[in-house]
Amino acid sequence: MSLIAIENLSLSFSGKNLFNKVRFQISKGDRIGLVGPNGTGKTTLLRILVGEVSPNEGEVFKLRGIRIGYLPQDISTKSSGTLLASVLDSIPGKRERDQRLKDLEIQLEQESNPTQQMALAHQINEIYNEIHHSNIHFSPHRAKQILLGLGFSVESFNTPLMELSGGWKMRGALAGLLFQEPDILLLDEPTNHLDFPSVLWLEEFLLDFCYSLVLICHDRRFLNKQINSVISLEPEGFRTYIGNYDNYIASRKHEETVLEAKKCNQEQKVKEAKRFIERFQAKSTKARQAQSKIKMLKKLELVKTHTKRRVMDFTFPKVPRSGDVVLSIQGVKKSFKNQGLYKDLNLFIKRGERIAVIGKNGVGKTTLLKMIAGEISPDTGKIELGHNVIMSYYAQHHTELFYEKNTILEEVFKVLPNGSISFVRGVCGAFLFSGDEVEKPIAVLSGGERARVALARILVKPGNLLVMDEPTNHLDILSCEVLIKALDEYNGTFVFVSHNHGLINRLATKIWDISDKEVKEYPGNLDQYIYHLKRRESLLTQDFEEKKSAGSEVSEKHIGSRERAKERRRREAEHRKLLSQKLTPLKKELTEIEKRIEELERRELTLSEQLADQKVYKDIKQSEPLINEYAETKKELDELLTRWEYQQEILETTLKSVQSRFPF
Repeated sequence: MSLIAIENLSLSFSGKNLFNKVRFQISKGDRIGLVGPNGTGKTTLLRILVGEVSPNEGEVFKLRGIRIGYLPQDISTKSSGTLLASVLDSIPGKRERDQRLKDLEIQLEQESNPTQQMALAHQINEIYNEIHHSNIHFSPHRAKQILLGLGFSVESFNTPLMELSGGWKMRGALAGLLFQEPDILLLDEPTNHLDFPSVLWLEEFLLDFCYSLVLICHDRRFLNKQINSVISLEPEGFRTYIGNYDNYIASRKHEETVLEAKKCNQEQKVKEAKRFIERFQAKSTKARQAQSKIKMLKKLELVKTHTKRRVMDFTFPKVPRSGDVVLSIQGVKKSFKNQGLYKDLNLFIKRGERIAVIGKNGVGKTTLLKMIAGEISPDTGKIELGHNVIMSYYAQHHTELFYEKNTILEEVFKVLPNGSISFVRGVCGAFLFSGDEVEKPIAVLSGGERARVALARILVKPGNLLVMDEPTNHLDILSCEVLIKALDEYNGTFVFVSHNHGLINRLATKIWDISDKEVKEYPGNLDQYIYHLKRRESLLTQDFEEKKSAGSEVSEKHIGSRERAKERRRREAEHRKLLSQKLTPLKKELTEIEKRIEELERRELTLSEQLADQKVYKDIKQSEPLINEYAETKKELDELLTRWEYQQEILETTLKSVQSRFPF
């Protein structure tokens, strides 16, 4: 069933033709990945679907009553109320229904006619029934679970929205959309404002999302897991492909191969026909055949191959060799806005390491990178660079520090004022700023273009220690792939923060996991880190040797000697046992509470339906026990929800307490 149909859609913007006679539809169950370079109109297309932008031509047909949820890249709304209230208020029609109820209750207070009072009371009763039905499907318990999954704490549920940062407001908006369960969910780079744990949670949540989805995302792995088809904004126009992003890339390459072969075959036939015409056109015996070939050439429709996209194309030059110890962090303590971030931090970075810094938002990932880069100083302790270390720093906020009136060329030249014009222009060209484009002022650049300028500034003078904070933000998926490849070939030392699973997994040789004001080190890439956590936190009592399977060889390599490996396994077994002892009863109680909550919610719905019957409601003998039971059910449900929140806090506290005793 088609939910949205686009017919002959055309749109020009600032003299650029984005869409020309586009036709497509979104059906129930479709999970579409919208791909294409920055500036090709992906975000604009989503805004057309929700009605924020009107096309020059064409129609957007929507199924009557369809609900569309849209998460833009940036939220500018001035929200009021608390976090939890904003999620609950996102229920379709809730605000209008609440206002209607308020108006009717005022009318009832002012009405003196018994007949009119009865009519108003009947309307009020119907609204209360609607509210009860809505609360069963859109329960506060589920809203809280979504907020917890997106990284909010129980304590933050009653935080006023105005006190949240832009990134946390975006998470709140996403929570509201997921809670609503719209018929079509439109997500524009939803992972941009999430930390790594929240990305993993969202990944699993969306896999269970049974409605339609249109997704823009620069994280290849995330995109691959979520979609079953691709809409690609290609130079030749709008194209659709079945399968995930990897299938799209393979199909695209196959198309190019087939078209190239057809073109070569056609060119060969044209050459042969021209030679025949030149040779036999004047001969009477072959003139008719020559004329036939001339007509064939005139009618021939040339095979068009795919237009090659302009993509970033660069590699880091070889950087000088540094000392074995690239950076040392000794006794560092840091607080920010009266909140302690680090206490007695001691770390070393060795030459050639690629360290991914992960953790929840607010734990101090960016602060750690700023201290390493020297932008801010620790409260106590010291951070020292090793012998012959030259640092390059890519920070998210650096693009905001560009001088708006400067041109791209001038901003890049600031890093290498004595460099040659041809070299700097060449670097700018590698980041898609060629010809007169290098004279564009910074003020007119998009977020993606500014990110490319920041990368160009690093490339003109790269250090042998590269520190990067979310380098893939604002880049399209093709640019991300180019950046990952270049960083993979970089011969220096690399420390970075990223929520991009593919980037971390491909590049990292070590994970720094920040939690509880500490940094815990894990050898290997992201998959090995996740495997380690799952193994460590497993409540199963089976033998460790049976569980480690394929990851054991990699783990043993990093653990060291057999004796240390044996001791580590003993401690992990002890850790699993303690986790099981502490967490199993808590989780069991949580499961029982959730089961009872579901039972009460179903009973509340049944009672609401019975009380909605006018015959039952007017019969005191029937209605009174039902009303009493409903009140008791409601009371127990409220108590259980409070108890669930408390148990959730106890579970989190216990988990942290156990893990702090085992700093592997």
